[in-house]
Amino acid sequence: MTETTHDPTTNQPADPRRWRLLGLLGLAQFMLILDVTVVAIALPHMGADLGLGRDALTWVVSAYTLAFGGLMLLGGRAADLFGPKPVVLTGLTVFTVASLATGLATSAELAIGGRVAQGVGAAMLSPAALSTVVRLFDGDERNRALGIWSALGAGGAAIGVLLGGALTAGPGWEWVFLINVPVGAVVAVLLAWLLPPLPAWGGDVRLDLIGALIVTAATGLLILGFIEAGDGGWTSARTAGLLLAGIVGYVLLAGWLRRTQNPLIDPALVTRRPVLSGTFVLFVATGLMVAVFFLGTFYLQSAAGHGPLTTGLLFLPVAAATMVGAQLAGRLIGRVGARPLGVVGLLIAGAGLVVPAISMSTLTTVVAVSVGSAGLGVLFVVASATALSQVEPHLAGVASGILSTFHELGASLGAAVMSGVAAASLVEGTTGGFERAYLVAAVIAALAAVLAGALIPGRPSTTTETHQETTS
Repeated sequence: MTETTHDPTTNQPADPRRWRLLGLLGLAQFMLILDVTVVAIALPHMGADLGLGRDALTWVVSAYTLAFGGLMLLGGRAADLFGPKPVVLTGLTVFTVASLATGLATSAELAIGGRVAQGVGAAMLSPAALSTVVRLFDGDERNRALGIWSALGAGGAAIGVLLGGALTAGPGWEWVFLINVPVGAVVAVLLAWLLPPLPAWGGDVRLDLIGALIVTAATGLLILGFIEAGDGGWTSARTAGLLLAGIVGYVLLAGWLRRTQNPLIDPALVTRRPVLSGTFVLFVATGLMVAVFFLGTFYLQSAAGHGPLTTGLLFLPVAAATMVGAQLAGRLIGRVGARPLGVVGLLIAGAGLVVPAISMSTLTTVVAVSVGSAGLGVLFVVASATALSQVEPHLAGVASGILSTFHELGASLGAAVMSGVAAASLVEGTTGGFERAYLVAAVIAALAAVLAGALIPGRPSTTTETHQETTS
């Protein structure tokens, strides 16, 4: 495509800076995703230096996920009402300052508080940045852009393991957070200069703070329930209470959205077939990706006896395969459609995950999981393109928020399920629990492939069919 393509919302030539902006926004998203996994390897050293117990270390991870996942719908809606640029810059600034505070923390309270603030910044930045990408690109260019976006996001999770090991073994765990400061500052300055003030769609509409409060509480309770399930089991009273409270919260949200004049999200948007199917694919893909990192890092370090830096290096093929899969999907999805790519991606993921359940060694696990991760890279593009391709520009932010919220829910559920299934191996350093967990992940991928084939809309051949798929 040349620089003479047009933005369909304005019928004006597309912004010639859009690919540079994609790179900057992708780098910002890369930092957010990387910060989920980069901390994992640093936790033992962080705990020793700050005197953190098991509960405090758990909260160093969970506080970020809770704030990130719980506030993303609010961040996406704010991007629609006020325009993406101010929300992107505010979110990036908050995330960067919070990273500095966390890296300089001298106590559990400061470290956890810094992680909460990082999550708040990420919840503003992530959906607003994705909304910007959707509004800067159209047609096949959008698919290619989403391929790059997904590759950076998915690759960030894998590279986080390597970077966490290198920084922890080198300058120290503090740099897991401090490295975000110079990168965030440079990206913020460049975005303030280059990012155009894309239109806001708010008018006299007010932000639905009550709806935001309900969805934040409900999402946070569900994520807490998944975390508790990983620690205390699915049958514990605390797990059941948290999950039930989260479900009740979403029921209350549905009632509120139908009553209020300016709802946080249009309930009809969530039930659109493209949005529903794309969200489902992302939910499953994120859960499986977390299974790859969770099981892989623990197996390689506890059962196989590798150090943190070696473990990080062994995840390089996983990162590369994920990014290659996402790039290929971005180029192919316009030709073959989302449905076949989604089904094939899930089957490839399942095939890669089942191998360690049959034959577990360092070599077979890394090779097979890398193959499976290529399928997961495909799924991230399928999910984004399916959910966002037919969303009106004034809803791009909140649709991105919906997608991003289920990304975090999938991550939390994936970690909870895998920690429960692999519990014995996590404690004893044996392989039996890991093998069972990989088998469960492979079965989930296979079942999801069947559901994805039924849910993902086919390729419309006429304008009428496109309208029907969008509104169904």
